[in-house]
Amino acid sequence: MNDTAADWRDRLNGDPLPWLLDGEEPAVRHRALRELLDRPSDDPEVVEARRAAMATPPIATILAEQDPEGWWVTPGAGYVPKYRSTVWSLMFLDQMGADGSDPRIRAACEYVLAHTQAPSGGFASMGGAQRPTDGSVIHCLNGNLLSALIGFGWLDDERVQRAVAWQAASITGEGMTKYSGTTRGPGFQCGINEGLPCGWGAVKAVLALARVPVASRTPAVARALEAGVEFLLSVDPATAMYPMGWGNTEPSEKWWKLGFPSGYVADILQVMEAVCEAGYGADPRLRPAVDWLLTKQDASGRFVNEYRHPGRMHIDIDRPRQPSRWVTLRACRVLRTVET
Repeated sequence: MNDTAADWRDRLNGDPLPWLLDGEEPAVRHRALRELLDRPSDDPEVVEARRAAMATPPIATILAEQDPEGWWVTPGAGYVPKYRSTVWSLMFLDQMGADGSDPRIRAACEYVLAHTQAPSGGFASMGGAQRPTDGSVIHCLNGNLLSALIGFGWLDDERVQRAVAWQAASITGEGMTKYSGTTRGPGFQCGINEGLPCGWGAVKAVLALARVPVASRTPAVARALEAGVEFLLSVDPATAMYPMGWGNTEPSEKWWKLGFPSGYVADILQVMEAVCEAGYGADPRLRPAVDWLLTKQDASGRFVNEYRHPGRMHIDIDRPRQPSRWVTLRACRVLRTVET
C-alpha cells in the first residue's frame, strides 16, 4: 500500500476518513482503523470498535437470527433463500468484519463446512436438505465462502485447504480430473453463462485465493491467481466486456452499480479490489477503472450504495440515494492501494 494516506485522499473531492471513523457505524470504524490506518488487531481503539460492531447492527441483527446450531432460516446446505440463509449470512458477516473468534461465527463456519462442501472440495449452491454435489459447485459461491472462511481464521483446516485446491485447479485445469455441471472447464467457464468464462465468478475466485498469505501459497495457487488477474485485465475493466452467454451483447448494468454487501454479483470496483488484493495494484490497465470510480464520488468524496438488496437481507444496509460508509470504505481501500 502507499506509504502516506494523503496520497489517496488527494484524489477525492473531500476527505471521508473522519466520517468513516466517527463511530456512527462501529463496524465501518473497525474496518477503517484496520484497513485505512493500519492499526494492529490489539490496538485498544480497534478492540473497542470490534466489540461495538459485534453488539450493534448490522452484525448483531444477523447474528440474532442464527440458530444455535449455526444455520440461518433453514437447516441444510444453506443457499436459499438468497441473502438470508446460511451461506449468505456467513459471507456478509465476513464482509462486515465480524469477529471470527466469536462462538456463533465459529459455529456457522463449522456448519457450512459440514453441510455445503461437495466431495471435490468446492462449495455447492444447494438448498434445504439437498446434499452438495460436484455438479453444483460454482466459482462465485466457492470464492465468497472461501474468502469468509479464510477471513475467519480457518485456512489451516483440512477442509478449507481442499476448497483452496479445488479453486486453484478449476481455474488452471492442473490436476482437475473432471468438470461437471455448473463449472464447465478451466478459465472460469460456467454453465450459468452458457459455458463461457464468467467475470463475476472470476472476481470472487481471485478475491478468495488472494486471501491466502503469500508465504502460504502453493505454486498452483500462485499460477491460478496470475491466470485470474490476467483474465480480469484481459479487457478494460471499466467496460466490463467479459464473455456473455445467451445472446447478450452488452454487460449487465449491475457492473456499474456500486454496492454492499456483495453476493454473486460483482461491480467494477470489486474487479479492482480483486486485482489489488492479488498484488497487481500497479498494473496500468486499472487506470480507466480508477478514473471511472472517481466520477462516482459526491462533492465530499463519498459514494452511494446503488445495489443494496432492500428488504431481502435480515437488515437493510444504508439508505437509498444517500452516501454509504460501506461503499466509501471499499472505494478508499482501492484508491489507497492502486498505483496508477
